[in-house]
Amino acid sequence: MDFKGDATPLRDGDVETVAGYLGCEVAVLRAVMQIESSGKAFHSDGRPIILNEPHVFYRELRAGPPRDQAVAEGLAYKKWKTKPYLKTQAERYAWLDQAIAIDRSAALRSCSWGLGQVMGFNHKTCGFDSAEAFVRAMMHSEAAQLFVIARFIVGNKLQKHLRNKDWAPFAKGYNGSGYATHGYHTKLAQAYKARPASERVVPPAPDEAQLNLLLGGLLEGVDTDVIPQPGQPDPQPGGPGEPEAPPPEPGEPPAPPPAHEDKEEPEPDAPPEKPGFFRRITEQIKAFFGQ
Repeated sequence: MDFKGDATPLRDGDVETVAGYLGCEVAVLRAVMQIESSGKAFHSDGRPIILNEPHVFYRELRAGPPRDQAVAEGLAYKKWKTKPYLKTQAERYAWLDQAIAIDRSAALRSCSWGLGQVMGFNHKTCGFDSAEAFVRAMMHSEAAQLFVIARFIVGNKLQKHLRNKDWAPFAKGYNGSGYATHGYHTKLAQAYKARPASERVVPPAPDEAQLNLLLGGLLEGVDTDVIPQPGQPDPQPGGPGEPEAPPPEPGEPPAPPPAHEDKEEPEPDAPPEKPGFFRRITEQIKAFFGQ
């Protein structure tokens, strides 16, 4: 797999389809896209934007020779931020190629992908049978990546807050307990307020054919039995099987929360990111570990 798919941009109606899936107003989803997505789905080479998490790769591999090899090659380490993140997408995909040579599934699960920078180990929460199916969707289109964000929202039972426009509990669930420090709830409210009145409608829930179009015919590996219907109880996505991330081994820290970055990290010739970007990620990690 060279990780190059169709890389189709959003089409007319895609946002309405996903808003219907969530059972929320189009204006609400547009506000979430504005504040919570990375703003970039694909690199100029057509591959999805990724960010490697070597400490997740360490945990995914578990104890044994594959982990020892990954550590020896500098691909995995126990503690988050032991080393700086790789700066360019070329470097990150080179890391991924090396990690795949050790354990393909663990490597795919140890990167965050696309618009929402959702970790690969969340593939079941996002409705996919495998990390491979998850990644194929991320390669297909911006619409498929938006669907992944929606499934992550549903999987964490946050869609009810979007339907009610309860920005604070949504922002807390999506960004962690430090959401108020950075004002994500007020940013969401302001972004919503700026949307036109024509978007303040809840589209009908999509059928399987609409989702199939959204996902480019990839439904074979996607759970579509839990489409939320406005006015009905919230769906319960996922199902039996392995947990989204393996439990920590004795003496290891718990798994970090999924990454939801404002933007990808800059390549060397790119302008510097806003200072709040790194503070946001640090706040999420600290909040998760109760620091």
